[in-house]
Amino acid sequence: MPDILIKNTKVFFNNYLQPAEVLIEDGKIIKIAKEIDVQRLNRTIDAKGALTLPAGIDVHVHFRDPGLTEKEDWYTGSCSAAAGGITTVVDHPNTIPPTTDRKSFREKLKIANRNSIVDFGLYGGVTGNIDKLPELWELGATAFGEIFMAESTGALNINEKTLDDALAVLKELDALACIHAEDDKIRLECEAFLKNDMSPASHSRARPNHCEAFAVEKAIKLIRKNRTRAHFCHISAFESVGLLRRERYIEMKEGVSPAITSEAAPHHLFLSTKDWDRLGSYGRMNPPLRDRRSVKMLLNALNDGNIDVVASDHAPHTEAEKDTDIKSAPSGVPGVETLMPLMLVAVKRNLLPLGRMIDVTSKNPARIFGLDRFSKGSFAQGSDADLIIVDPGNVREIKGDDLHSKAGWTPYEGMDGIFPEFTIARGELIWDGDIMASRGRGNFLPGKGFVGE
Repeated sequence: MPDILIKNTKVFFNNYLQPAEVLIEDGKIIKIAKEIDVQRLNRTIDAKGALTLPAGIDVHVHFRDPGLTEKEDWYTGSCSAAAGGITTVVDHPNTIPPTTDRKSFREKLKIANRNSIVDFGLYGGVTGNIDKLPELWELGATAFGEIFMAESTGALNINEKTLDDALAVLKELDALACIHAEDDKIRLECEAFLKNDMSPASHSRARPNHCEAFAVEKAIKLIRKNRTRAHFCHISAFESVGLLRRERYIEMKEGVSPAITSEAAPHHLFLSTKDWDRLGSYGRMNPPLRDRRSVKMLLNALNDGNIDVVASDHAPHTEAEKDTDIKSAPSGVPGVETLMPLMLVAVKRNLLPLGRMIDVTSKNPARIFGLDRFSKGSFAQGSDADLIIVDPGNVREIKGDDLHSKAGWTPYEGMDGIFPEFTIARGELIWDGDIMASRGRGNFLPGKGFVGE
């Protein structure tokens, strides 16, 4: 017996919006048609004209569990994801302990299996643990990163020699390297120069555009040398976009599939240095807020295909931690619950087409990170029924008090968002205005190197 019929809806199918009904059985989409005649059903959802779209895949979250659970944990983080229309996440390694060996990977996996309500993957961390990378790959790491080229939260940054060595090993594994590109020498020089400047905006100057762009250029040389598949996290500077655009052109000219992909974060797409006065130390993140020129370039690159993914970089800290001066505040902002609402408003305001939004929040993350092996990232018969139902007319103000992260605040306070009316994950209704799922319903999605225990 089919589980759910979604009726009176519109879907983005064959590159345009059209009326349809969607039938779900055993966690899969089994039929998409104008009308579906079915005699027996477990449930019918009347969308009342709202859109049924692929749910989001957020490949950049920091759920802080284990070791930092006063900020977030796997249950609260995954609830926040579900309420925002995200049904799959990939968690980064800078927890306590960091996910850099067999023991720490197994510990995090056990916690996530017990608590996550959405499907998930786990990154393997890269520090001085080059000999541990093969075992992390065999344990099921989705990819490796964030590989920090400069100091950031968790102090996992590495030098150029270690990065080179790691890329060589990841090439042999055929694993994806995910790089946080900032140059530590430039950072240290700028921070020393600005040590007495306590203005919030000084953080943008302490990690200027060329701090990122110089690191991107160095990383590209090492990536090409080792012929490793690589993904740049949270690109923010217009100079970096230019470097990636040049690299994409070279790859196209050589007739090869892109070996280098990249993502942008909502805080670099929808916030800027103009928000420092409003946010103060709450706006501190790495890379930092950029000026409007970089914001415009990021949006252009998102539209023309030179940035492949939008991911939240959900990195929550408590208000008590953030409510201090700009030098003392930890870097990072929450964002998993607001990623899709902000992107849907961007579509409504014609900042990018609906089809492109689906590409960068679902289709491309699944393809780049190998999650399409689990029927993720496509809206088609036989795919996982990971869906959101959204009413484009229901635009509401984003309020930290309404969100589900332990952080309890958001840098997008007062901005517009379009939140899902329903979130469906593998055919199961997990959000309808309230969390409908139990702890541990999320599945681990191991990377392609997985060989089991």
